[in-house]
Amino acid sequence: MEKELMENEKLIIQALVYGIIFLVLVTTGLILFFHYSRQKIVQKELEKSALKLENQQKILQTSIAIQEAERTRIAQDLHDAISSKLNIISLSTNVLLCDKVINIKQRESLNQILEITTSTLESSRRIAHDLMPPILDKFGLKVALEELFDDVSTNTAIDIEHNIEELHKLNESNQLHVFRIIQELINNSIKHGKAKELAVFMEQDASGFVIHYQDNGVGFNVLDLHKKTGIGLQNIKSRVKILNGKLKIDSIQNNGSHFIINCKYNE
Repeated sequence: MEKELMENEKLIIQALVYGIIFLVLVTTGLILFFHYSRQKIVQKELEKSALKLENQQKILQTSIAIQEAERTRIAQDLHDAISSKLNIISLSTNVLLCDKVINIKQRESLNQILEITTSTLESSRRIAHDLMPPILDKFGLKVALEELFDDVSTNTAIDIEHNIEELHKLNESNQLHVFRIIQELINNSIKHGKAKELAVFMEQDASGFVIHYQDNGVGFNVLDLHKKTGIGLQNIKSRVKILNGKLKIDSIQNNGSHFIINCKYNE
């Protein structure tokens, strides 16, 4: 009887291991799918740049809307289809660990499964959070940006100085545009600028608001932007247009970058 029980436990452990591997592969596939589909969608929209200005603006807005819809869908899939199942595996593994009949080797295997499950679950939650930060809907733009700054400072060696005013006149959609702009600027500073210090200031008056974003990274030649614009910067420009704003970029190679965004409230 005990031998049969041991065999059953082995089968359960094997099933859990295969389940973990499958879920990790599915999670990786979703991430890759989002990445490449996003690149493809934006690239197709950019290829239509020969259209009239008003039509191009509509296309860019549609492209951004598609991106946000895709982000929301994948974030929801990660939460519903992946995280929930990982939680079940974690609970089941903990139940098995409480069984005093299992031997040391089985316990080590179960602990390894639990460790992998916990790590994958945390990665899934972090990806879903990056795709669609829930705090933005619950507490507004100021709190969402402050949380973003804290996350960046915690997970990197970057120091961020900031002073953010709440933009009460912006609706939820436009607040998301502001959040994405600053998120993209930070990503560029880390990935391309190799910056160690950032400064973000956002203030408003009766007619609109202004964002000052500065880093101490490697900088670039602003004139090169007219020859070649990356997808990230193109997204920033598109969102600034949607916000009825203007973007000014000052940068010198080896001397950091400064982005100034002036936006007017729609009357």
